[in-house]
Amino acid sequence: MQVRTFTIPILGGEALSEEINVFLRSKKVLSVDRHFVSNDQGAFWCFCISYLDDRNKEEQAKVDYRDVLDPESFKRFSQMREIRKQAAQKEAVPAYSILTNEEMAGLAKVEKLDAAAMKKVKGIAENKIEKYGHYFLQPQEDHEKSQSPD
Repeated sequence: MQVRTFTIPILGGEALSEEINVFLRSKKVLSVDRHFVSNDQGAFWCFCISYLDDRNKEEQAKVDYRDVLDPESFKRFSQMREIRKQAAQKEAVPAYSILTNEEMAGLAKVEKLDAAAMKKVKGIAENKIEKYGHYFLQPQEDHEKSQSPD
């Protein structure tokens, strides 16, 4: 378990507020303690955040998805990794919080990807589909439109 503190002034603390929000989205938060402090230096909020360290994720066994997936599924998996990377940057969250490699491998096995198919993949719940599904469904629909003759 790790601990980090943030002090955000009541006036002019907008940039620091965004910093704490990015931090909270990127960590597995265990608890947040907050206290309002007012003294001769001004008024501010003090946050103490307990969270899990991400080093445990690095220690997990790596899976080579080229060995696990057939060539066509691996091609879709690779495309999804790029989409996930862009989505993670846009959302300011770690890529694995959008979809794990295991979840993407499950999606890559599906030829016609839609919300119903996403729900059938282990680990993908309705809230994940609502929040991030459009990143993965839209590109496939655009790709199909560009492939169909007019």
